[in-house]
Amino acid sequence: MTDFQILTEDELKMKVCIAEKPSVAREIADVLGAKTRRDGYLEGNGYQVTWTFGHLCMLKEPQDYTPQWKYWSLSSLPMIPGRFGIKLIDNETYRHQFSIIEGLMQNAEMIINCGDAGQEGELIQRWVMLKAKARCPVYRLWVSSLTEEAIREGFASLKDQKEYDRLYEAGLSRAIGDWILGMNATRLYTLRFAQNRQVLSIGRVQTPTLALIVKRQEEIENFKPEPYWELKTKYRGVLFSSVKGKFQVKEDGEGLLEKVRTSDFMVTDISEKKGKEFAPRLFDLTSLQVECNRKFGYTADETLKLIQSLYEKKLTTYPRVDTTFLSDDIYPKVPGILKGLRGYETLTAPLAGKKLPKSKKVFDNSKVTDHHAIIPTGVPPTNADAREMSVYDLIARRFIAVFYPECQVAVTTVSGQAAEIGFKATGKQILDPGWRAVFAQPADSPEGQGTARTEHQDPSEQDGQDTDGQHVQEEEKILPPFVKGETGPHEPLLKETWTTPPKPYTEATLLRAMETAGKAVEDEELRDALKENGIGRPSTRASIIETLFKRRYIRKERKSLFPTDTGRELIGLIKEDLLKSVELTGQWEKKLRMIEKGAYDAKTFIDELKDMSKDIVISVLSDNSLRAEKIGNKQ
Repeated sequence: MTDFQILTEDELKMKVCIAEKPSVAREIADVLGAKTRRDGYLEGNGYQVTWTFGHLCMLKEPQDYTPQWKYWSLSSLPMIPGRFGIKLIDNETYRHQFSIIEGLMQNAEMIINCGDAGQEGELIQRWVMLKAKARCPVYRLWVSSLTEEAIREGFASLKDQKEYDRLYEAGLSRAIGDWILGMNATRLYTLRFAQNRQVLSIGRVQTPTLALIVKRQEEIENFKPEPYWELKTKYRGVLFSSVKGKFQVKEDGEGLLEKVRTSDFMVTDISEKKGKEFAPRLFDLTSLQVECNRKFGYTADETLKLIQSLYEKKLTTYPRVDTTFLSDDIYPKVPGILKGLRGYETLTAPLAGKKLPKSKKVFDNSKVTDHHAIIPTGVPPTNADAREMSVYDLIARRFIAVFYPECQVAVTTVSGQAAEIGFKATGKQILDPGWRAVFAQPADSPEGQGTARTEHQDPSEQDGQDTDGQHVQEEEKILPPFVKGETGPHEPLLKETWTTPPKPYTEATLLRAMETAGKAVEDEELRDALKENGIGRPSTRASIIETLFKRRYIRKERKSLFPTDTGRELIGLIKEDLLKSVELTGQWEKKLRMIEKGAYDAKTFIDELKDMSKDIVISVLSDNSLRAEKIGNKQ
C-alpha cells in the first residue's frame, strides 16, 4: 500500500487503524481524512481509526490457569503454565472499547497497527489483535513523530507486520519472563518470610534496582573516613599542587613542607595546549531524565510524562529511545527543523543559509536501529505548559548546539619547584565559545523560555562516580602570565583532607546505574557499550523506580534515595544472586535485545527463566538457616 485511497460509500470493508491513545488516533484520523465521529472510533475516506488506552489485555493470572493457584501455597510453587494466555483487563471502559475494536477488526479489509513504534507498543496491539481473532492482513505504521509530514510518509511506506515479529517476540518474552519470576518469587518470599503481614514484591528488574540502593547505603554506613595530606603552595595568588600527590602519613608531608619553606619558588616550565570541546550529545530518554532530575528535580516518571506529551503535541520526536545519534536521512530535514524553532531565532540565525556540519558524533546509521535521538520536530511550541517548555528547551538547545562550531580552548600548565620539589598548576581559557554560546544566551520569546540556561552541574549534586559526561563543566581558573625562570617568595601549606563516603543515589544517578549495570562510567562511548547489559528499558526504568516507592521499599529525602527498613530486610533475605544481581539481570536484558535482533531464541530464554524459578524455590525451601529471619520480627 503506497497512498490513500478514496473508497465509495458502498464499500463494506474498511481499513482499520488502531492507535495506542485517543489523542494519537485523532492526529492520524485528521491526516487520513477520517472526520466522522463514532462510538470508540473515527471514520471516513475508507478508514476507521480506533484506539486502546495503553494495555487492554494482560497475561492471565495464576487462578485463570487452575483454581488451585488462586490460593497462595508453598506446595504449588513453582507455577509454570503449560501455555501462557492473555485476557482483557477487568475494567468496564476497557471491555466496551475492546468490543468496538473487535467488531471493526472482524469486518476489516486490512488492519494498520499504529501503536507506539517500540517493543511495548508492538506487544499492546498484538495482544488486542490476538484477542479479537483478527484474520485480515496487518500492516505496521512506524513513525518517529506525529507531524502531518511524518504520518503521511509513514502511511506511504507501510510494512508487513511480519517484519516486526521479532520485536513482538522480545516483548512477549519480557512479559512472560517477568510473570514467571515475579509471580513465583513474590509468593515464595511472602509465604516464607512475611508471616501474612505484607506482600513482598520481587521482580526481575525491580529487585536488582533495590539491591543497588541498599548496597550504596551499606557502603555509606560502613565507610570509615581516613585522613590524607597534600602539599601545596601559593605563588602570585595561584595555588600549585605538589607532584608528590597524597601523603597517607602526615609526617612525610611535614618533612617536605619544612624543606620547601627554606627556598624560593621558581617557574621551570610553561606549556600551552590548544584543543577543542565538542557539543553535548543529543538526548536519549535516560540522559533526558538524568538532566531533568538534576536541573529541575523532576522524577524520571514526571520527565517521561512530559516528553510523551511533547511528542503527542507534535513538538518532539518519539521519546522511548536509547540512542543519542541521528540517521543520515534526517540531515536534509535539519534546516527546516531549525527554521521552525520559534523563540530561538537568535541562536539559529548564525546557521541559516550555511552548509551544516555532518559529524559522525551526531549522524551515524550504525548507532540507530528503530528510532533516532530525541529532537524537536520544528513545529512551533505554542501549546506547551511551563514544565513541558523546560524540557523542550533542553532538547531544542542540544539540537541547535550540535551544528555550532566546536568550543576552542587553551589549557595552560605551569610547572615550578621549591627545594627541588615539583609543583604544577593548570588553567583553562576559552578562546572561542562556539557551541557554548547556545547555552549562555536567552531565547527570544516566552515560548523559548526566555532565560539563559547554563549547562553545568551544581557542585553540591555531583556524585563523583556517575557524571554523565554530557554536561558543560564550569570553567577552570585562568592563570596570570608567568615567565620561565622567574622566582619569588611563596606560601607553602600541608592541607589535611578526609576521604568521604559515596553519596546516596538520586534518581539521576540511579538511572545511570541501571543503564550501565551498576558500573560508574563517565566516558560516553564506554557507556554506550554497557547499555547492552543495562537493566530495564529506557521506557520502563521510571516505572520501576515508582514501583519501589509504592511498595515502600525506598524513600526520598530532597533528591537522595534511601532504602526503607523493609527494603533492606528484603534484600538481606535474598541469598540468590539470580534475583538481585544487576550483572546477571543485565545479561537477561542483553538476551532480550538479541531476541529482537533475531540472534537469540525466545523459547530458550523462557526455558532458562523457568529453570531458574525452579532452582530458586528449591534453594529457599531447603535453606534451614533462613528460618529465624522474618521480616517484621527483628528486635
